[in-house]
Amino acid sequence: MGIVRKNNDNGIVFLDFETSGMSPEQGDRAIEIGAVLIKNGAIVDHFQSLMNPGMRINTFIEDFTGISNEMLLEAPAAEEVMGQFFEFIADYPLVAHNAAFDQRFLDAELGRISKERDQNFGCSLLISRRVYPDAPDHKLETLIRYKGLSVGTFHRALADSEMTARLWLQMVADLQETYGLKEVPFELMQQLE
Repeated sequence: MGIVRKNNDNGIVFLDFETSGMSPEQGDRAIEIGAVLIKNGAIVDHFQSLMNPGMRINTFIEDFTGISNEMLLEAPAAEEVMGQFFEFIADYPLVAHNAAFDQRFLDAELGRISKERDQNFGCSLLISRRVYPDAPDHKLETLIRYKGLSVGTFHRALADSEMTARLWLQMVADLQETYGLKEVPFELMQQLE
């Protein structure tokens, strides 16, 4: 049995996958997972691992992510990583930028190890369209620069998950300031999608 936590501490897991392609339905696989756990506005834990998908990735993906086939050969099996990640996410709500993409890969990779998540997913991309309608676009990199937040290495899973968390916290702060709200819980953010 995995770690069991009750979500009474305002914890949220922000996650990001790097993948071999766009669609797990077409046989694409996750090659890296990165995630941070935020509690009360601060990063308190993180998870990162390359994942050996049991297949070669093409040179476009190698160039795009900086993850090589050689790196993946030395990585732990995707099934092992996903078992550990399932314990990490426990019952915390999940957030990703363009969550539909990451949700499909998470569910597909968990399905390979006969696991299923039951927590809700929030999408920082969809929410950002409502909170920042005047942004040049709503890509993660654009929004990070638009709000003057610290920048990491884009298209690496841990850095992207950290930047998604920073963006989320900024959106919460901006909503609090604009509307005089004391708290902006996850459920309220989800309603903005």
